[in-house]
Amino acid sequence: MARTRLYRSGTLVLEDFPVEDISEYVCDADAAVWLDLCDPTPQDFAMISEEFGLHELAVEDALHEHQRPKLDRYATHSFLSAYAISMEPGGGPLNTSEVAVFITRTALITIRKDDRFDIDQVVARWDGSPDLAKHGVGFLLHGLLDYIVDGHFAAVQELDDRIEAVEDLLFEDGKGQIQAVQRNSFELRKSLVRLRRVVLPMREVVNSLLRRDLHIVTEPLTPYYQDIYDHVLRATEWTESLRDMVTSIMETNLTVQSNRMNMIMKKVTSWAAIIAVPTAVTGFYGQNVPYPGFSTENGFYESTAAILLLSAVLYISFKRKDWI
Repeated sequence: MARTRLYRSGTLVLEDFPVEDISEYVCDADAAVWLDLCDPTPQDFAMISEEFGLHELAVEDALHEHQRPKLDRYATHSFLSAYAISMEPGGGPLNTSEVAVFITRTALITIRKDDRFDIDQVVARWDGSPDLAKHGVGFLLHGLLDYIVDGHFAAVQELDDRIEAVEDLLFEDGKGQIQAVQRNSFELRKSLVRLRRVVLPMREVVNSLLRRDLHIVTEPLTPYYQDIYDHVLRATEWTESLRDMVTSIMETNLTVQSNRMNMIMKKVTSWAAIIAVPTAVTGFYGQNVPYPGFSTENGFYESTAAILLLSAVLYISFKRKDWI
């Protein structure tokens, strides 16, 4: 599957034209060509490599998955690797979709590993800012990065909401709540680790694009890229703070469980002390030696009264100390 667009002097003039016609437009200094390939074959890579003169190392990075988000500079083009993130509100795992981007003076080539990367959202952003189209490839790259970074920000927001939900379960009683806190905490921690691997390098990527010697971002587009950079910084800082929050939740959960165990042990010990009273009294009266009340009915009443009195005294004393 291939999608194409041609902008000339800031106006969209062609769309979904044959890939073979790209060579007719890339030499035009006033043109900006976009080519998108979804799950391309090695033959597709060979075609674009020959058509645009791409470096073999950049093509190799685009061909293989699980690249680190980065921006590499070559003689005739730049190569960018990034990840889009999606999460279902209220639940579901964190999903990533890798995209490789070749940036030349007059063309932007996007290579999607799968169709989970919603390229239609990127096209909608381009169509929503027609006044910026005159800035060529920089405009196309801005729309792509803006979509990616907004997805990072939305994922951080969703994880923040999930962490708040876990915090509400911390002090609720019940075995189910304890297990839910433990399970959700570890799942959140795993998601934050994956998110951090994607978000943190984007700070360096966007910062590198702002360099003047790359000649990708023109002066009028600089404020827009700085806005993206600001969003990247906020997402990065937010991710780091969420990691600290999850760590705090896990530590607090252990502390709460320890406190509950101490309360249980305190209550068990208190009841054991009360139960020890009748054992001690009956053991005393069970001696095979004469004592006051020995072999009389009064001895039974006295021992029973001692058991009840001492047990009541211990119960009242423990109750006042909130041990029972």
